[in-house]
Amino acid sequence: MITTLEQRFDVAAGRRRCLRYRQRILEISQQVTALHVAPAFSCLEMVDLIYHGLMRNPGNRSHAGTPDSFLMSKGHGCLSQYVILEELGVLANSDLQRYCTPIGQLGAHPDFGVPGIEASTGSLGHGMGIATGMAYADRIKGDDRAVFVVLSDGELQEGSTWEAIMMAANLNLHNLIAFVDLNDFGGLARMSEGHPAFYPVLDKIQAFGWEAIEVNGHDAGAMYEGYCRRSRTQPFMIVGKTVKGKGVSFMEHVPIWHYRSPNKEEYAKALGELGEVSS
Repeated sequence: MITTLEQRFDVAAGRRRCLRYRQRILEISQQVTALHVAPAFSCLEMVDLIYHGLMRNPGNRSHAGTPDSFLMSKGHGCLSQYVILEELGVLANSDLQRYCTPIGQLGAHPDFGVPGIEASTGSLGHGMGIATGMAYADRIKGDDRAVFVVLSDGELQEGSTWEAIMMAANLNLHNLIAFVDLNDFGGLARMSEGHPAFYPVLDKIQAFGWEAIEVNGHDAGAMYEGYCRRSRTQPFMIVGKTVKGKGVSFMEHVPIWHYRSPNKEEYAKALGELGEVSS
C-alpha cells in the first residue's frame, strides 16, 4: 500500500485488477476475428492507475463533486478502457458482448456518446489537442478538474501532437496530465529501428516546457509516486516504457498481435500463462 498526502493506491490490488482485465480482453477476443489485444495490454497499468488511483469520480458524471476527465487518445488501446468501464458499471456486460458487432455500440476505437467516452479518438494526432483544449476551457471556467490523456508512440510522429504539447506548456496547463505508452512500436514496425531520431522522448518533452519523468509503464507504484511528486506548476507527463502484448509471452513484442485475435489453442495458452487471480 502506498500512502501519500493525496490518497492511497493499493499496488497489489491494481495488479489483480490488471490480471482480470487481461483475461476479460482475451475473452472478448474470442467473439471477433481481429482486435487490438497487444496495444491494450501495453497500457493497462496506466489506464488502471488513472481510473483507480488518480481520477475523481471516474467514469460517472452524475456524482457530486468535480469529476475529472480521461481521453484514450491512443484509440486502438480502448479495450483497456472498456473493461474498466464495465467493472465500474458504466458499460454493461452486454455492451462488451456486442463489441464490434452491427448491434453493438462499442467499436475498435472509442466514440463520443458512448457512456464514459469523452471524445472520439483513434485518428492519431487528435487526442492531445482535444485534451489541451479541455484543460484550457476548464481553467477559463474556473473548474477544479484534471484532464488525463494516454498517448502512443505512433501519435508522437504526428506534428499536431507536438503543436498541442507546445501550446499546453505556453498556456501553463498544470491541470493536464499525459501518459505516453512507449512500447517501441508504431503498428507493425519498431520505432527504434525506423525512427531513431524519435529518441530520447523524455528530453524532447521537457524541452517543450513540460515537467516529465520516465519510468516502467507497468510499474503502477512508480508512476503513482512520480505523479504525487509533480510540482503542479506545469503540464505533467509520464513517459512509460512498456511491452506490447505484456503478460502473454508469445504476444510480447510480436507485431502481428497489434491486429489479430488468438485462436482457441492460443487463447487457452494465454490464459494459462496469466494464471489465476489471487484474492
